[in-house]
Amino acid sequence: MSQKVGNRSGMSGKGRSSSTGQRPARRTRDANEGVRVRFKSLLGYVPVALKVGLTIAIGVLVFLGYRAAASASFFQLRTVETRGLSRASNEEIETVVRRDVAETGVWKADLPAISKHLQRLTWVHTAIVTRVLPDGIRVRITERQPVVVIRNAAGRFIWVDDEAVFLGEMSPTDQMPTFFLRGWNEEDSAVALEENRKRVKTFLELQHDWEAQGLSERVSEVNLLDTRDVRVQLGGDDSQIEIRLGAQDHSTRLKKALTVLDTQRQTSRGPFISYIDISQGKRAVVGLVSGSRVSEDGETTDANLTSTEQPKNQKPADPASKIKERKGQAQNKKSDQRRT
Repeated sequence: MSQKVGNRSGMSGKGRSSSTGQRPARRTRDANEGVRVRFKSLLGYVPVALKVGLTIAIGVLVFLGYRAAASASFFQLRTVETRGLSRASNEEIETVVRRDVAETGVWKADLPAISKHLQRLTWVHTAIVTRVLPDGIRVRITERQPVVVIRNAAGRFIWVDDEAVFLGEMSPTDQMPTFFLRGWNEEDSAVALEENRKRVKTFLELQHDWEAQGLSERVSEVNLLDTRDVRVQLGGDDSQIEIRLGAQDHSTRLKKALTVLDTQRQTSRGPFISYIDISQGKRAVVGLVSGSRVSEDGETTDANLTSTEQPKNQKPADPASKIKERKGQAQNKKSDQRRT
């Protein structure tokens, strides 16, 4: 049998077909690599300043795009959520937040500044402000706590907190405190604020001690105009009597003064007692409306003399007889004037 031998044309045809299928791909890759090489070589001729300028331009475009996105209506404030309110005004809080966020939007809102502005409101002690994207602000309030009622120079009763901050007048529905604080510095200054904070601290200490000893029910007001000369105005049937405690040992001295008062109330001097001075801590001196003073042991002295200056052989003066004597002298004086 004759053996078939492939012709040259067939073999060459296969070779051409395979070669023609691969050569275009090589040319494409070579062309891309050539473009990259030429581009890199071209950049080598670009000045450094031009490269920097191009980078800055791109950064500016990115920044402007960010500002446009942040100030878009998508981030404009629509809701204000408040938590922790009891006495603080929700309307005032929302007004402050909307005013501060009106121009910036929620995304760029200055949260610390908003918190600082909110803490200037009455009853707001701290304010934690957070974003609720895309269009909300959440405010968590910690309110100030009223601890003391002061009576100011105008006779109004006002709540203050432990930092001596005014919180508003006491309303008829508020729980009546056991006693009030008097002697407030009403000046608007840092010195006055510091003094008032010391007064509040002293008041709270006295209140705690006197309530523990059952003395607070007999007190109406504490005068702390001078914290080194504490004075107490009693309440109830003794509302006209003042007790002077001085600078220290206030609870011990108040208890002793009340004991002296209860004892003197059983005597004829009882209705005429105007004050008890125990500021020296050693002995109590009882002042009478007639101007006389009675020491703790019952010795009566003239208002212009101390107990050590009073002669020992002088008999105790009866306050009632002194008052009658003064009334008689006044009547005689009036009758003499009419005669003349």
